[in-house]
Amino acid sequence: MGSRRIIDLSMPVHNNMVTFPRIVRPALLMYETWEEFAEHIGAAKYGVTSLTASYMAVMSDHVGTHIDALKHLRHDGPGPETIPIDDCYGDGVVLDFRHKERGAGITAADVQAALGKLDYPLKPRDIVLIMTGAGSYQHEDRYLTDHSGMTAEATLWLIEQGICVMGIDAVTFDPPVWAMFERRQFWEAHRVMLDHEYYHLENLTNLDQLAPFTGFKMAAFPVKWTGTTAAPVRAVAIFED
Repeated sequence: MGSRRIIDLSMPVHNNMVTFPRIVRPALLMYETWEEFAEHIGAAKYGVTSLTASYMAVMSDHVGTHIDALKHLRHDGPGPETIPIDDCYGDGVVLDFRHKERGAGITAADVQAALGKLDYPLKPRDIVLIMTGAGSYQHEDRYLTDHSGMTAEATLWLIEQGICVMGIDAVTFDPPVWAMFERRQFWEAHRVMLDHEYYHLENLTNLDQLAPFTGFKMAAFPVKWTGTTAAPVRAVAIFED
């Protein structure tokens, strides 16, 4: 039998994490201790004084590693419970844009050049991961400002190749907020969702561990939240020898 190597591509979620502007940090609070549960369920009087503790989690649908649903842009669009899970598992490829300057927009020509360097022919339903390098400093304030991001034309070009799911190791699929305002180009890659069905992952990490950047399976199944604009995923890459 061959060996299997699984790389975790998911961002840790905790109370003090860096989140996108206007996205409230999560509140992870202990709801009942082990002793409180045993007491409240009635087991303590029989001598079982420690059972199952539980936490209460209050968090945005855009905290941590998540996938955006069409409802994120369309007022009457479907939520993440409708994202086809077949699209969330497939052959993965990492495109390396760590050389791009902060705030830059990744063009269709950039994407084509990155694929050419890998000598990788895209197939419909591949999962394309955009590596900006920001995943290595997700715990720092510069995570919000120091990354490149996808343009609308690059996103559309990938859709034309049959790509349904894409992802990025940055806080947003687009360039950072300051760059979008500087160019007066606001969430143009996101806004592709208004007219096209595609889904993107944000806040990925460890993409550098996927070298040589092809030859792996990618899995990123959303939690079946209903009617929200996004849902958390546990994203992993799987190498089979």
